[in-house]
Amino acid sequence: MIKMELAPIILFAYNRPIHLQKTIENLKNNTLAINSKVYFFSDAPKNESDNSLVKEVRNLLHQVKGFREVEIIEQSNNKGLATSVIDGVTQIINTYEKVIVLEDDLVVSSNFLKYQNDCLIKYKEKSDVFSIAGYMPPIQIPNYIEDDVFLIPRCSSWGWATWKDRWLKSDWEVKDFQDFIKDKEKQKMFERGGNDVTAMLVKQQLGVIHSWAIRWNYAHFKHNAYCLYPRFNKVANIGTDGSGTNFPKEVKKYITSITERDYHLPDNLFYDASNEVVKNFKKFYNVSLYRKCINFLKYQIW
Repeated sequence: MIKMELAPIILFAYNRPIHLQKTIENLKNNTLAINSKVYFFSDAPKNESDNSLVKEVRNLLHQVKGFREVEIIEQSNNKGLATSVIDGVTQIINTYEKVIVLEDDLVVSSNFLKYQNDCLIKYKEKSDVFSIAGYMPPIQIPNYIEDDVFLIPRCSSWGWATWKDRWLKSDWEVKDFQDFIKDKEKQKMFERGGNDVTAMLVKQQLGVIHSWAIRWNYAHFKHNAYCLYPRFNKVANIGTDGSGTNFPKEVKKYITSITERDYHLPDNLFYDASNEVVKNFKKFYNVSLYRKCINFLKYQIW
């Protein structure tokens, strides 16, 4: 393992104690957990019906052991996931310069923390790498491709890491949105990692959705930057069962197994749009013609 100062872990929780318990127990199995500091951000209940679940979550958090240090931040007012992530990551990254971020519905491989910390050290000076993904969608990777990591023009929100100098470049208001939405060439470039992202950004700016991830993804695009994805998936989302903010209905498309296999991190990284992995990645996230028509009718975006 690369010699390093371990990045702090940030874990966001709301009202799913059962999922959270699985996430924590799984994370504790990581080889670097005992040497890592973890910050738990617990959002306040949005309504009275969530009071008991939030209380259960907080009781659970106060019993957590197995890490070098645990700090719990309990919000007094409900922020929602997007604001919680933006504010929480900004708060911690201003102190530590780098962070590893999880939510309360993710389980990870036992070498997830090692992988993230290795990448944070290895590629700290590679300014066009804005973030490190732990999740790799179930796409086809041809056997002739030997790489263990890939630069992809799309960020991941499921078990990821970043550095302070990259995070602070994100414009959460997307001030140039009006210029972007008139420029088809920019939209085409933005959609190199999937043709769903422009519609998501439009919905975000209209207030239809409240997503930190699509704005973070836009920051990657604005700065000609990439997310580094692992060949061997290290994250599984157990919240696609209909219990979460982003998945109110069960979704099986994203299910893929976790791999404990080791990895090689090359000294040099290159983005290759012709790479079959990059092509298959885009296909995985591309929306259907039907969905594109719906988006056009609702938001006048193709």
